[in-house]
Amino acid sequence: METVRTLDMFCGAGGSSVGAAAAGAAIVAGIDACPIATDTYKANFPRAKAIQSRLEDIDLADLKHRLGRVDLLLASPECRNHTCARGAAPRDEASRETALLTIEYARVFKPRWLVLENVIHMRPWSRYGELKEGLRQLGYKLEERVLNSSDFGVPQSRRRLFLTGDREQDPRSELAGYVEHPVPARRILDEPGTWRMSPLFGPRRAEATLTKAKRAFAALGDRASFLLVYYGNDGSGGWQRLDRPLRTITTVDRFALVEHDGDMWRMRMLQVPELRRAMGHGEDFKLPVGTRRDRIKLLGNGVCPPVMEAVVRSLVSGE
Repeated sequence: METVRTLDMFCGAGGSSVGAAAAGAAIVAGIDACPIATDTYKANFPRAKAIQSRLEDIDLADLKHRLGRVDLLLASPECRNHTCARGAAPRDEASRETALLTIEYARVFKPRWLVLENVIHMRPWSRYGELKEGLRQLGYKLEERVLNSSDFGVPQSRRRLFLTGDREQDPRSELAGYVEHPVPARRILDEPGTWRMSPLFGPRRAEATLTKAKRAFAALGDRASFLLVYYGNDGSGGWQRLDRPLRTITTVDRFALVEHDGDMWRMRMLQVPELRRAMGHGEDFKLPVGTRRDRIKLLGNGVCPPVMEAVVRSLVSGE
């Protein structure tokens, strides 16, 4: 393809940009309000501009002058106030409305293509129709897809909304990259002995944790390894098998590996390198700054690169 100059709004650690770059795009800049995110982005895209700012505070005329032509706009607006993970907690409408900045950036930069990614719970938002209509008025022909990362070889089940736009033709092309067999969670695990484990039946272990483990024992037998699932709405008893993709990574420390070492049951939380693999990142993807909690949050807020690669490749090739 010809050089597709790309601007990544709400760039986070850079998952969308990693995917777009794998599809052949040239990453020009990423923008995010979080300094840890932009420091991480810079580490992974040293030739791009990493701009730490709220998007609404940026002088777009000046930014356009500095960046030059932009062919592809990526946008992953803040999603916490759309997702069901918040339960009955009040939604912050101002946070949701940051998605409408996509219209303004598209109006100023006039990229041929755009990709907006978010949780599927964005669709019932009262202003989602307004967002799409604003893009249509700029000349974009839109297509809406819900894609699961596990269908693209990512060892995680993660369903997300992808809204794509093309100014010149309908973006209704087939996606490549689908896999026949999902990649199981066991493929993300580090070698045994890499991380310290503690007894499952320890004196401080919460009863709710043990209850989840006992459900797994009843289903799998008394020696099979499995994962415990903390937090979030879990309709499967709070545990999962290792021969299936990991359930959706969130911004909190959510998964624990449980194994029998021949003597007793032990457990440990999944570690950052393992969660990085579960997002579909390669070993070369850097997370150089922040605490462990910061890095897990960056990953949980991110986009799985193989999915974005498939979307961008399809969009810009028109095939």
